[in-house]
Amino acid sequence: MRFEVPQFIEIEDKIFGPLTWKQFVYVAGGSGLAAVLFFFTPFLVFLLLGIPVAGLTFLLSFYPVNNRPFSIFMESAVSYLQGAKLYLWRKRGTGVYSGAAPDEAGAPVYMPPSPEGNIASISRRLELKAIQKDTR
Repeated sequence: MRFEVPQFIEIEDKIFGPLTWKQFVYVAGGSGLAAVLFFFTPFLVFLLLGIPVAGLTFLLSFYPVNNRPFSIFMESAVSYLQGAKLYLWRKRGTGVYSGAAPDEAGAPVYMPPSPEGNIASISRRLELKAIQKDTR
C-alpha cells in the first residue's frame, strides 16, 4: 500500500481568496478599526490614527522580514526593547601574562608569546588542546 507524503507543509493554505487565515484576520481587523475611526472620530483624528493603523495592517499582512512574518519581527523587537540590557565583555588576551610584578598602573606585565619550535610542533600542541577540550 502506497501513501502520499504531503509536500510544501511550510506554506499556509489560502482560505479567503489569495489570503491566508492570518492575513485575513489582520486585514479585517485593520479595516474594522479604520472604519470605526472614520465614523466615530473627527477626520483629523482619523488621518492621524488611521494611517499608522493601515501601515501596520499592511506590514503584518504582507511584509516578510528575512522570510519570516512581520509579526515575529515585531514581537522580537518589543521583547528586546522591554528586556533588561546588561552587556558583559571580558577581554581575552592573546599572549601570556608573566608572574612579574605589576607596572605603575597595577596591571600585570604583558609578555607576547614566544615562538617555540617550528610550525609542526605548534600545530601538534593546538591539536592536542582541541582533543582535550572535546573529551571534557
